[in-house]
Amino acid sequence: MNDDYSPPPDHARDGPRDEPPSLEENLKSRATWLRLFFMLVLILLYGVSRVVLGAVVLIQFLWLLLKGEVNEPLRELGQSLAIYTYQIISYLTFNTEERPYPFDQAWPSSEGLDLRTDD
Repeated sequence: MNDDYSPPPDHARDGPRDEPPSLEENLKSRATWLRLFFMLVLILLYGVSRVVLGAVVLIQFLWLLLKGEVNEPLRELGQSLAIYTYQIISYLTFNTEERPYPFDQAWPSSEGLDLRTDD
């Protein structure tokens, strides 16, 4: 077994790994309350991202309707918002400890992604 174990930054446990943490330890853990703070902020940002994504979808459809083509900057923004939303959900569901933008990660880029066209 590797003795170089170090828990993730938001891990609430400071004691030995052999015994489960007590409720008192969990309630007094700064990391637990800090994670709650970040989760609340990210829930707010998730709501904002949904509104912006809805606007991008509507504008993209109207652009297609009026111009007959897809607006590439809007497509890239939509892809970035989709990645950002995924990052938020991954953090909120405890699938990652890496906090999305504006905390641990940079704003997601659609560069290098295959943004297919149906032409």
